Amino acid sequence: MTPTPHAEVTVTVPATSANLGPGFDALGLALSLRDEVRVRLEQPSAPEVTVHVDGEGAGAVPRDGSHLVVRAFHAVYDRLGLSRPHLSMWCTNRVPHGRGLGSSAAAAVAGVLAAQVLSRTGRDDEAALAVAGGIEGHPDNAAACLLGGLTVAWTEEEGPRAVRAEPVAGLRATVLVPATELSTETARGLLPATVPHADAAHSAGRAALLVEALTRRPDLLLPATEDRLHQRYRADAMPATSSLVDELRGRGLAATVSGAGPSVLVLGPSGSPPVEAPPGWTALDLAVDTRGAEVSDRASG
Repeated sequence: MTPTPHAEVTVTVPATSANLGPGFDALGLALSLRDEVRVRLEQPSAPEVTVHVDGEGAGAVPRDGSHLVVRAFHAVYDRLGLSRPHLSMWCTNRVPHGRGLGSSAAAAVAGVLAAQVLSRTGRDDEAALAVAGGIEGHPDNAAACLLGGLTVAWTEEEGPRAVRAEPVAGLRATVLVPATELSTETARGLLPATVPHADAAHSAGRAALLVEALTRRPDLLLPATEDRLHQRYRADAMPATSSLVDELRGRGLAATVSGAGPSVLVLGPSGSPPVEAPPGWTALDLAVDTRGAEVSDRASG
């Protein structure tokens, strides 16, 4: 069915932190910092794509069909065998870019959900995870962005899967954001092809413990967030981040690299004292987002 021009949808999507220490490419946590994307279908006489960006990335991200939200939108239409419509898009970005807070996953999820609604196929989180996770190359951030809360993602032959778990009430998440960026592609390129068996076993045990710590036993967050699988291999690319994680953990705080970095995530139970940012860094005192991606649509004019 051909969608009506001027149909419009607004999608809001949360920031996410993936890995959380030992849960590499599997665990994700949605955070209470949200981007908003509004997409409107236009008449065929209008430009094919018009992109407006406010906030993070304004002046830096592309404003044409190569914009990540547009690429995700088109991926859904292509998958459905539909002609790509002409569209206008407005992005209000609050999630920092290139800091390990899932900005690319947020963009991909927003584009996919907007396309599902405007193509009249309806929201389908399983299909959305397949498309967004495919664009990202791994489903951990996209899963948390879609579903909210704490998520565990994995991949089967049929594609990515995810389940949501309810985080313990009042979980506090402080993100320390540096001024510098680090691309996920660069960070992933620093990982070795193999790791010692003892380190893999250690990470498996701590990742399992982390689910318990985040859902029922926040007193276990410090040992549960200990990682041997990826953070040390990336330390030379972000020495200030690595030093800050070590310093905070030495003070008994459950600090990890947020995603691929270079931001630092500090988790703690309700009532934990605030964590101050070092000079040149910004502290974001956030809650866990339990809403996940949200969509509202309307037909205009």
